[in-house]
Amino acid sequence: MSTLYQRVVEKGITVSHVCEVGVFEPETSNVLGFINHDIRATLVEADPDIARRVEQYFSGHPITVHAVAIWDYSGRQKLARASASSFIVDVKSSPTLANDNYRIDEANTFDVDCLVFSAIDDGTIDLISIDIEGGEWYVLKYMVSRPHVISIETHGKNYVNPFMAEIADWMQQNGYQIWYKDHTDSVYSRQGVTTPTLMERTALLFNEFNIVFRRRKGRVLKSLGVR
Repeated sequence: MSTLYQRVVEKGITVSHVCEVGVFEPETSNVLGFINHDIRATLVEADPDIARRVEQYFSGHPITVHAVAIWDYSGRQKLARASASSFIVDVKSSPTLANDNYRIDEANTFDVDCLVFSAIDDGTIDLISIDIEGGEWYVLKYMVSRPHVISIETHGKNYVNPFMAEIADWMQQNGYQIWYKDHTDSVYSRQGVTTPTLMERTALLFNEFNIVFRRRKGRVLKSLGVR
């Protein structure tokens, strides 16, 4: 089970509708624990082949799968296939571009349908996990729901989410506080839903220090030509 699921259960946070934007392999879904307990799930995966696997894997559970990319408009977009790090080619930055020296090649891109998130958000989402390789802001920008918990990919090695300022501003304006961070994600909770303990606040400070340290180390290594 994911750390997200475990922490939500430990805090006693009640959720009846979860959402994951950017599922990739269903076995590693960030909301797997909730789905296994038959909590309603909205799952979004841009790659249609993977979306079909997600739908088959979770057959029998109360899920809805949308085989679309989430973007700043509805229509068509081009997706660069990079395994678990596939991304819309128009993103300002993505982890694989920042960390892996990935080069977009026409042979590894394909067109997908894209939607604004409000087209699939009915306003009842209690928890959302967003990991779409640099396009996360476009989920928040058009989100109708105000979930109890929001997990969003914001960092990792040399990568910083290109919309970090917009994300932080949105969280403040909508009454969210940072709960905890791991090596790639920042997890926010709506004020009043949970109060971080002293141990959690200490762990957050430690993780933030490690994130900055790893980023600086990565820059030094990159300048030396070491990946």
